[in-house]
Amino acid sequence: MRAAVVGHVEWIEFVPVERVPRAGEIIGAEESWAQAAGGGAVASVQLAQLADSVILFTALGSDELGRVAKAEIEERGIEVHAVFVDAPQRKGFTYLDEAGERTITVIGPKIGPRGHDNSLPWHEVAHCDVLYFCAGDVDALRAARRARVVVATARELATLKRGAVELDALVGSGKDEAEVYRPGELDPPPKLVVTTSGALGGWAQPGGPFTAPPLEGSFADSYGAGDCFAAGLAFALGAELDVPDALAFAARCGAGALTGPGVHAEAIPLEPPPE
Repeated sequence: MRAAVVGHVEWIEFVPVERVPRAGEIIGAEESWAQAAGGGAVASVQLAQLADSVILFTALGSDELGRVAKAEIEERGIEVHAVFVDAPQRKGFTYLDEAGERTITVIGPKIGPRGHDNSLPWHEVAHCDVLYFCAGDVDALRAARRARVVVATARELATLKRGAVELDALVGSGKDEAEVYRPGELDPPPKLVVTTSGALGGWAQPGGPFTAPPLEGSFADSYGAGDCFAAGLAFALGAELDVPDALAFAARCGAGALTGPGVHAEAIPLEPPPE
């Protein structure tokens, strides 16, 4: 299966701490690390564990961080098609508290690919079985729709409204007001709307509630779990699983992201493990 992601990249420094500091407080950390992150990078890393090949369409800053981010993603076996814009690479830092919750600060505007940028090989999308859209302009969204299965994040609802394309699935978070979708907001409506709720599972329309699976490993942190879920859902729909099985597979991808630090994804089999 050939997969694609249209999205953004952020260079994030991860800092494990006992807890997020209060206003005016100074706390210490024993370690930190930085890596290419953000929805586009996370979803690409997940799909690289599942699909035969993955293409990331993105835009990066023209500074050194942008080029380092591209190289790191490519080292994971992902084909990166990026436009280097005349702006600094978006970056930030993420506190990872002892409960594994991530608290994120990003610096600079989100940079997404543009569909009218002829330096990007948008024609290749037509050869992709699945695609996850998490950042880009309206033209990029319409180019993305050439893939057989398209899943998008509700974080980009404003672009999705203007693009007016039919999505195979829309994924949002019940814990984040910025990802809330209300019926009727998109025309045409998505074939499937999924609202996740962390360890509680989530709700699909159609389909109803679904549960989160138990972790198959120790819990590290929650960074990237939502985008791994969405990427897994795209892959499962592309594999023509029915909705309940596709949701269960996506939930296992989301859970797998919890078992490693920072940007982490597991190779999840389509068939669930025996009980």
